[in-house]
Amino acid sequence: QRGGKVIAKTVRSRDAVTIRNFVTDGAEAGSEVMTDEWRGYHNLHDLYTHQVINHSVEYVKENVHTNNIENFWSLLKRTIKGTYISVSPAHLQKYIEEQVFRFNERQGNDQLRFVRLIESISGKRLTYTQLIGYETGR
Repeated sequence: QRGGKVIAKTVRSRDAVTIRNFVTDGAEAGSEVMTDEWRGYHNLHDLYTHQVINHSVEYVKENVHTNNIENFWSLLKRTIKGTYISVSPAHLQKYIEEQVFRFNERQGNDQLRFVRLIESISGKRLTYTQLIGYETGR
């Protein structure tokens, strides 16, 4: 959502049904959805006002562009390649969640982001098994 919050998660497949389910989970029917020309988005026209930008021709056409979300993905990729170097697929969602938090809180200062982080974890418990996603056999 332009000016709103990014929602991102890993998906097991890039097929049209999986993508449609992800979009319908995050966007109300009738919303305006802007995508690139990838064929996986072609089945969104019946639920949304679907605007498409063809990147082989142009990147912006009036108010239709995908620059905002491309900025998010660019920051995520730079963080993974430049800071974390190597990310296990088993933990990828956690890295995505960290970047979503950073991106969604980018307007605030460090103190505000720290307070929001503490508020989001207050009263919650994370075990080691939950963190790593499997039993260690200890």
